[in-house]
Amino acid sequence: MKKFLFITLITFASFSVNAQEESSALSEGSWLVEANTGFGGGDLGNPANTSFSLLSIDGTTLWSVGAEGGYFVIDNLAVKLGLGYNDFDGASSFSYKVGAKYYIASQFPVQLDLVGASGDDVFGDETPLWLGLQGGYAWFVADNISIEPGLRYGLSLNEDFTDEGILEFNIGFALHF
Repeated sequence: MKKFLFITLITFASFSVNAQEESSALSEGSWLVEANTGFGGGDLGNPANTSFSLLSIDGTTLWSVGAEGGYFVIDNLAVKLGLGYNDFDGASSFSYKVGAKYYIASQFPVQLDLVGASGDDVFGDETPLWLGLQGGYAWFVADNISIEPGLRYGLSLNEDFTDEGILEFNIGFALHF
């Protein structure tokens, strides 16, 4: 009986490993479409983001909507682009993101990107720019759908706009094609 259980366990484990290796969700040539929610970012929120967020402080409402897309240039590594629209109590801006996302062991996404924004009514002559670093966990609820909670830190690259970094918790929802 012990031999039977051992052989069954080994067989099941090998099928699980092979099934994960053959998954096309993170393989070269596949696509990624992602929407994120952003929580945090300090008192003013993140003025340059490509996520869905809503923040209201002392009668001032800040909201944003955006999305990101990527292409897997090799297995587990996607090159990404993102766009977003932000509204700061009537003043608006557009955000952009360029970066790369790597899935360690096909489960732990790590992302490095450059995020910026433009909008005369919001920033004046300044152009906010951040270097972003993000890490999390990819929970595949289906072969091509993942929920990816994570932490993100944005390091300010424009001290004339702000010298403060931005720490955010986000939850990403991704479709893999």
